[in-house]
Amino acid sequence: MVESDDDVPQLRADSLAALKEFYQEKVERECKFKKLLEQSEKDFEVEFEENWQLSQFWYDEKTVETMTKGIVKCTENHARIGLISCPTLYKALIKIAGNRQVKIFEFDERFSVFGSDFILYDYKNPLNVPDDLHESFDLVVCDPPFLSEECLTNVASTIKLLTKKNVILCSGSVMQDLAEKLLALKKCNFQPHHKNNLANEFWCYSNFDLDKYLD
Repeated sequence: MVESDDDVPQLRADSLAALKEFYQEKVERECKFKKLLEQSEKDFEVEFEENWQLSQFWYDEKTVETMTKGIVKCTENHARIGLISCPTLYKALIKIAGNRQVKIFEFDERFSVFGSDFILYDYKNPLNVPDDLHESFDLVVCDPPFLSEECLTNVASTIKLLTKKNVILCSGSVMQDLAEKLLALKKCNFQPHHKNNLANEFWCYSNFDLDKYLD
């Protein structure tokens, strides 16, 4: 049986226009990211949209401000700070970091615009990080992409490999027991919040008194 053109579903004109606009905006964003990468800029104003397929949920502005200021207060001026799967902290932190060195470990290659501070990271290969970064960070801050035992267990292996001492973990309340078991982390009073409210309650955990550094 041969189908006629009349049998093929057709998009409405307004739907077609919306689809065209979506792809045009996508191309423009990709061009902007490419240009930024070529210029190797750090202090730029560009918005990264959440990719829900990668379980990305950005913090709200208050959380970013509170956490980045706290990170600076709890580290020395020449400290090394590693951010694992929490790229929204990077832009705000790098602006106030002073002489602190900041690295971002991230699976999403859009963040390669951060230049040499970007380290490609896949939690499924937790030990696949550069040898020269082992036990080199005074503070590691992590927000695992998934609320699962597998994900946190793997990420904990990475944290142990990278940190000299201090750890901050942002994750769901359901991960409390596992966070304590794997990394000896305790729940903080501070609670991180997201731009898009999540159904899961999120907590902050650390192996030091983080709350005293947070406003």
